[in-house]
Amino acid sequence: MSGDGNKKQFWKRNTAKVPGSIQHVYGAQHPPFDPLLHANLIKAGSKPPPATPGKPKKATTFQEFESITSDAWDVGDDDDELLAMAAQNLNIEVVMETANKVIENHSKQQEKQRQDNTTEPEQREEEAQEEPAEEEEEEEEDEEDRGEEGDVTSPELSFASETSPHSDGRLVKSHSEAPIGSPKDAAGERAALHRQRSLPHRPPVIPLVARMADQNTSGTPAMTEREASRLDKFRQLLAGPNTDLEELRKLSWSGIPRQVRPITWKLLSGYLPANAERRESVLQRKRQEYFGFIQQYYDSRNDEHHQDTYRQIHIDIPRMSPESLVLQPKVTEIFERILFIWAIRHPASGYVQGINDLVTPFFVVYVFEYIEEEVENFDVSSLQEEALRNIEADSFWCMSKLLDGIQDNYTFAQPGIQRKVKALEELVSRIDESVHRHMQQYEVEYLQFAFRWMNNLLMRELPLRCTIRLWDTYQAEPEGFSHFHLYVCAAFLVRWRKEILEERDFQGLMILLQNLPTMHWGNEEVSVLLAEAYRLKFAFADAPNHYKR
Repeated sequence: MSGDGNKKQFWKRNTAKVPGSIQHVYGAQHPPFDPLLHANLIKAGSKPPPATPGKPKKATTFQEFESITSDAWDVGDDDDELLAMAAQNLNIEVVMETANKVIENHSKQQEKQRQDNTTEPEQREEEAQEEPAEEEEEEEEDEEDRGEEGDVTSPELSFASETSPHSDGRLVKSHSEAPIGSPKDAAGERAALHRQRSLPHRPPVIPLVARMADQNTSGTPAMTEREASRLDKFRQLLAGPNTDLEELRKLSWSGIPRQVRPITWKLLSGYLPANAERRESVLQRKRQEYFGFIQQYYDSRNDEHHQDTYRQIHIDIPRMSPESLVLQPKVTEIFERILFIWAIRHPASGYVQGINDLVTPFFVVYVFEYIEEEVENFDVSSLQEEALRNIEADSFWCMSKLLDGIQDNYTFAQPGIQRKVKALEELVSRIDESVHRHMQQYEVEYLQFAFRWMNNLLMRELPLRCTIRLWDTYQAEPEGFSHFHLYVCAAFLVRWRKEILEERDFQGLMILLQNLPTMHWGNEEVSVLLAEAYRLKFAFADAPNHYKR
């Protein structure tokens, strides 16, 4: 009964004046304005309708509410409820009469449009806009308001919902609204175009692939003002006689523009000196040194004590991605030389599966120095021989610098990876106990999925464009590959907590964790991942006791 009491007093308890002019709103929310119909509505409201004793007058109380209500509110869930209750209180005969009038007006308008189509189809839209206002005032106002999203309950909507239970809460158009013309298909297309142009303008939905392709990946789309400003800052910093590496790291943390990424990576990795005058001489010396290694060692690849290493490299390279790049014979030859020379010069670890993936980002970035198009669709053999030699040598030395910091990942029994996986387990148990217990419940060991994350630096979990963006920050972070990567893996795992908790068996969890849906990831997702990883590092890196309970 309390609910009935509240409903009884609904219209009368909102009697306070609200700001805004008193003005009728017609269209999808209210019946189109017509003096005769409006008079009938008031007249119908003045007659006491048959109702349960104790109930307020229906139409009259609505008119009282309307007379003191501003038309300046924002449409929302509360307004839907108000309008729905108002629709229920209107006299059903008035609603029917109004609805019939709207349908009749639509029918007349469509008939007129059909006649125009048969005579002057090219000028149909222009003439429809220039018709006398007195003949189509109700039609235009109704269609304008119905283009506002159609989510506000109206008297017509309420009636349609009552009479058609399968209408799914939407206003059901009469057959008279269907496009009429000859031929039918052409008229339907014109009518659809007219309705589309009458709707409020919305920004186009950018395809996901287009959103991911920016100046930080491959291709050269137009840069935003902010991106152009960042590029200018990089160029100013790099143009000085002595580059401030600390400032360069700060600027690079949020991503490096494609145009300056090659020189920035060489500086941040320690391959090039900060002094600009010494860079060219260092490059020449290091490139000559690398090809000296080729002459000295590469012919021994078929020797008995090296042939197993070379055979494994030869098997692993075709498994790398992107296939369109690594399967090019020239690229395969370059990768084989880089990996074999590195393995020969680092006997403590030798070649280990996973190292092969670490060449690709360097190679792709350094190819960008010589081309403008996407490297995945580019024939690398078309480059000049000198450019290819420079790319090969630079990739070798920068990969060597990276591996110097994580070499214990690839020595016997790979102790570095073992420690990092254990640290990941402890970290996840602290930051998301639900995910950690869920893994324990279904006997999923972290080593079973996180070993690859550490061994390949997430290159098998992310598209190449995301790996390159990730490495921008790794290069900028002190001990980025050896230390910060742990927090990135923790943030990456927790990122999929919803999907992980939905899996209810060991097999489902392993399939998910080894095939995470990151194919459509771009810079935005990587930036969020890095921000979360930085937050975790800030909270846990210098506080090892936080791991403990």
